[in-house]
Amino acid sequence: MISYEMNEIRNITLLGHRGSGKSSLVEAMLYMSNTTSKMGSVDSQTSVSDFDKEEMKQGFSINTSVIPLEYLGHKYNILDTPGYSDFSGEVSSALAVSGGAVLVINGAAGVEVGTERAWRTLEEMEIPRIIFINKMNKGVHNYEKLLYEMKEKLGKKVAPFCIPIGFEEEFKGFVNVVDLKGRIFNGEVCEDTPIPNEIDITEVRNLLLEAIAETDERLLEKYFSGIEFTEEEIRQGLHDGVISGEIVPVVIGSASNGIGVTTLFEMLYNYLPTPQEVTEGFKTGYGLNREEILKRKVSVDEPFSAVIFKTIVDPYMGKISIFKVNSGTIKKDDEVLIANKNIKIKIGNISFFRGGKQIPSDIVQAGDIGATMKILDAQTGDTLCDKDNPIIYNVIEFPKPCLYMSIIPKEKSDDDKLSGALQRLFDEDPSFSIGRNFETKELILGGQGEKHLNILLNKLENKFGVNAILKEPEVSYRETIKNTVEAQGRHKKQSGGAGQFGEVFIKFEPHEDEFSFYDNIHGGVVPRTYIPAVEKGLIEAKVKGKLAGYPVINIKATLYDGSYHPVDSNEISFKQAAILAFRKGLENARCVILEPIVKMQIVAPDEYIGDIMGDMNKRRGRILGMEPKAYSEQLLTVEVPESEILKYAVDLKSLTQGRGRFEYEFLKYEELQENLAQKIIDLRKNR
Repeated sequence: MISYEMNEIRNITLLGHRGSGKSSLVEAMLYMSNTTSKMGSVDSQTSVSDFDKEEMKQGFSINTSVIPLEYLGHKYNILDTPGYSDFSGEVSSALAVSGGAVLVINGAAGVEVGTERAWRTLEEMEIPRIIFINKMNKGVHNYEKLLYEMKEKLGKKVAPFCIPIGFEEEFKGFVNVVDLKGRIFNGEVCEDTPIPNEIDITEVRNLLLEAIAETDERLLEKYFSGIEFTEEEIRQGLHDGVISGEIVPVVIGSASNGIGVTTLFEMLYNYLPTPQEVTEGFKTGYGLNREEILKRKVSVDEPFSAVIFKTIVDPYMGKISIFKVNSGTIKKDDEVLIANKNIKIKIGNISFFRGGKQIPSDIVQAGDIGATMKILDAQTGDTLCDKDNPIIYNVIEFPKPCLYMSIIPKEKSDDDKLSGALQRLFDEDPSFSIGRNFETKELILGGQGEKHLNILLNKLENKFGVNAILKEPEVSYRETIKNTVEAQGRHKKQSGGAGQFGEVFIKFEPHEDEFSFYDNIHGGVVPRTYIPAVEKGLIEAKVKGKLAGYPVINIKATLYDGSYHPVDSNEISFKQAAILAFRKGLENARCVILEPIVKMQIVAPDEYIGDIMGDMNKRRGRILGMEPKAYSEQLLTVEVPESEILKYAVDLKSLTQGRGRFEYEFLKYEELQENLAQKIIDLRKNR
């Protein structure tokens, strides 16, 4: 594969609802560009995109695949992303390096949940896009109704470029209202034809010309004067309108028959931005101190810089780092800097990566996407750059995990291997999290949903031979006291030689702070040198409460009296005396269980808010407020016990048909009602 100039490169992400036919469209593009001799398919496990063994087994995309291909002297880097929301991190990384996108819609199903979600992501990131309505030959019988639904749910900027010729099984092509020609499928390929007499394109073309006119004042004046636009004005107006986001072209076709693919290629080249047109031709980063703001021109003449946006961990090939070059060029044997880690490395090889296959290359230039292998220190989001001209680009923003589970190895022999294998998977997929709850001694895995976590389990087994299971994590409860008590702690030990002696009197009270220690000793009854040991003993003792063994919080301890022995007293004696005083104090105090309360922010369409509020009431939640959002959605703020939302990611998806999303953070501890507290106590005692 030759190295292309930047104006001939287009970096395009395909996204949309699962089952819309993104991978099939890639297969059609590979075939139509003569990159492959025949079209593969997901069902037959011959798809170039879904090359991972887990994808073949599951029958759907899990990872973003980079598919470089050449067509009519241009290069297209197609990034095929998964449709399931559980793998939205893959979409985030792909869009971070794309100049444009194709939103693929299943024409028979219309605007689905994944379509809406993808559209909003593109809107928020201000990425120019084209809509490709796929499967026009499989159940699309009312094109006008489909367009109306798209305008209603996605906005008025949606502009049809095509009118179908035939519907459902009779669909054989379309009229391109821009080029004023028909495209008919002859059973093997699509051919240009005159516009059929029965198809009136006047209304659609006028709407398109009006949209073009609104991109430029000169064109608007010409439009109202009734003067025809030239072909060049139409193309330039569409290009400007698409790049600015004011126009979103809609093309139609059938990937399985190759209908609409040639037109899509033309539109990607004509209307979506070159790498130099994205972010006005400059990339912003920081110096090594992360304070100095630097700008790097997207040009081959600038010092080399790139971002690793995708990592593949292969048990046989090792780590494969896929990167987008922002400036300069990179060659084999170049020494570069991993800027954000300040580590120098040597590039052993350079290639283009198509699906699971390497295409060797001598050089990768600015604007293009390349790959290298076995950079052990590199991770997704890292910046590679010229060692003498360092720059650090912003890390790719991945969605936060919303479902947390405890992960444990099936076999004890896998215990040591589990953490290492998870870390290697994290290099590949930073959208999940790994953490250790030192209180419960659990390894906690956070992901985007059940499907995401289950796929991680499968990868652990298939890639690294580690078998693990998931279970609900333990909730970190706390204990506290509700009344003031006083207790004496006396530690005395005599064993022939020097003994141990320490005596303390401590008052324990409920308090707002987690723990406060006050020294109220007068007259030296406890020497100053031993008072820190008293505090240390209390800190150690409060780790375990009397009811269920949870840590004790919200307590104030005041040391007000004591006694010592001039020979036998030491720090250990007073530490032990404090521990005894604490335990006696808790025995006499009225203790209660506290549960963690989280603050949740739930976003969902208006029609589901009533059901969500009712569900939150059942979970002992308190509604704090509601705020309207874009797209007829509401933001609901709720306080709710953590124990009630451990699997809320699954429940909310079911409750809102996948349209709801949420984030939460720990807020405070509150007293758990007595009947529920007793269940917790009984459960702990029966272990």
